[in-house]
Amino acid sequence: MNPEPFEIREVPSPFQIQDGTVRFRRHRVPVDAVVSAFREGATPEEILSRYPSLPLADVYVALGYYLHYRDEVDAYVDECIRLSEEAFEAGRRNQVGLREELLRRAREMKAS
Repeated sequence: MNPEPFEIREVPSPFQIQDGTVRFRRHRVPVDAVVSAFREGATPEEILSRYPSLPLADVYVALGYYLHYRDEVDAYVDECIRLSEEAFEAGRRNQVGLREELLRRAREMKAS
């Protein structure tokens, strides 16, 4: 004799798109951050320690989604990383130019 089966329901998606970024619903945590941590070898519990506002169940759902649609999600995460690196490099270049400009102005003020 088998036990009475439980009702099988759809698991709601924990995702939403906010400002062009896939994030966890009701949180500002981007999904690419969680997937990147998982790709680096972090367990769901370790990911939760990095993002304690996330429900553990949502982390598992996100990782399950990632494992089902790995190619698509990997492409998205890789693009997020590329864009982040480009923005960082652009900011670094701007800081170098800003530093040079401030030094030039300081020399001019000193000469006056």
